[in-house]
Amino acid sequence: MSLSNDYKPVRCATRTLLTQILTSQTVVEIVFKDESGQIQHYHDVIRDIFNRAGEEFILLGRGQLVRLDHVLVINGQAVGQSGVA
Repeated sequence: MSLSNDYKPVRCATRTLLTQILTSQTVVEIVFKDESGQIQHYHDVIRDIFNRAGEEFILLGRGQLVRLDHVLVINGQAVGQSGVA
């Protein structure tokens, strides 16, 4: 996954899953690449899902902001960008 500044849309199923997790306030396992390209692995609740300047983000309970197209795994399932199975 490239960490270019260009946002790559995520699949609707990914957004739906994250919304369900947000609504249930359950702890999510999330693996993502941070801005420096390092793999991060968190167990936390999702506090918010929002758009800013055409990019989608989640805010985790500990304050970590994650751009959705940097998410690799949610609860053990690999996620992809729009158009990727």
